[in-house]
Amino acid sequence: MQTNFSAAQLADPHVAESEKILRKCVHCGFCTATCPTYVTLGNELDSPRGRIYLIKDMLENGRPADKEIVTHIDRCLSCLACMTTCPSGVNYMHLVDHARAHIQETYKRPLLDRLTRAMLASVLPYPSRFRTALKLAGLGRPFIGLFEKLPALKPVAAMLKLAPSSIPPASPMASPGTHAGQGAKRGRVAILTGCAQSVLDPAINETTISLLTRLGVEVVVPVGEGCCGALVHHMGREEAALASARQNVDAWTNAIEKGGLDAIVITASGCGTTIKDYGFMLRLDPVYAEKAARVSALARDITEYLAGLDLPEPVRKPGTIVAYHSACSMQHGQKITRQPKELLIKAGFVVREPREGHLCCGSAGTYNILQSEISAKLRDRKVKNIEATGASIVATGNIGCITQIASVAKLPVVHTIKLLDWAYGGPKPEGVSDKIPLAAE
Repeated sequence: MQTNFSAAQLADPHVAESEKILRKCVHCGFCTATCPTYVTLGNELDSPRGRIYLIKDMLENGRPADKEIVTHIDRCLSCLACMTTCPSGVNYMHLVDHARAHIQETYKRPLLDRLTRAMLASVLPYPSRFRTALKLAGLGRPFIGLFEKLPALKPVAAMLKLAPSSIPPASPMASPGTHAGQGAKRGRVAILTGCAQSVLDPAINETTISLLTRLGVEVVVPVGEGCCGALVHHMGREEAALASARQNVDAWTNAIEKGGLDAIVITASGCGTTIKDYGFMLRLDPVYAEKAARVSALARDITEYLAGLDLPEPVRKPGTIVAYHSACSMQHGQKITRQPKELLIKAGFVVREPREGHLCCGSAGTYNILQSEISAKLRDRKVKNIEATGASIVATGNIGCITQIASVAKLPVVHTIKLLDWAYGGPKPEGVSDKIPLAAE
């Protein structure tokens, strides 16, 4: 794609990076076939190619974002299916992130939209605040019907619908500390405790620590680690995202210096995609650039890490049919496609992949709150394809997908690590029926 940025514009390193990305696009349109919003809405401006044109026009002319640009950029899920499909290597992720930061700086949203986004940014990344908000959600549930009738309050209705009726207590294993491996030491890793996942399903990390320590891996929960910053990053709140990144880089650097780390293990693939990008996000920071690059190089999804271990034979082989839903952040963001399925098969599960596996389920961080109508269409399409597999369980590696799919699916949706832990001697995952047939137990 030909660009016409001035020398003065290209002096801005963010603009210069976006210009390089824009020049790689050859207008081929392959991305439109795999874009969930284009497939759903049929509007060229709701495809990656259409958004690239809008972003180019906005940045090249150095003008503030307007309502049309904001509408179509807001509809982007950041699923990154377009990057998997693109034959030219267009880094759409970095381009749309720049566009969102530009929108945040130059566009004044309607008051209720601003308040909703500010609330999400000030609550979701903080476990104690998020836990309190979920406890209070019951007070708002009787008003869901009213909120749905008012366009500006639809995000509030979506939040209330997604809020669970009960939440588990905070896990003591989320507190800073070291969990020793059993038997011969096979490694030392840090684990991301995270924010939303630690509230909605703390058992995911508890299970991960239990399995890793049984395998001889020492697990460190570092002091000072917090939200990965993905949520605010995708809302264009770049300073907040970089502050979270720096906080985590400091925490993990301290853990590295105190005993070394083989990996930083992450159990939410959305967080993993962002942490693996810390090196890019902090590339202009002379204090953090090198440390951030080291952290990104150590980041591993839990299935990615387990695939690198020589696992023993499973204690039991359930033989259960599992529909594996590959989160977008896993397959498109991190390019992890093989390992989760191979681990499940080795553990004795029968793995089936739903049709249209490349299409997003509609969760996408806060997308199912801020774009609830499009999100619901994608969710229903995904669940229909999953249930058509005839599976007894759904496995996936991202808490957002688990929450989204489980909200309407008729079968249990669990994190992949819980099924692996079950096969390697752990308890049966909560929600998995005793009636599911087991091949050997």
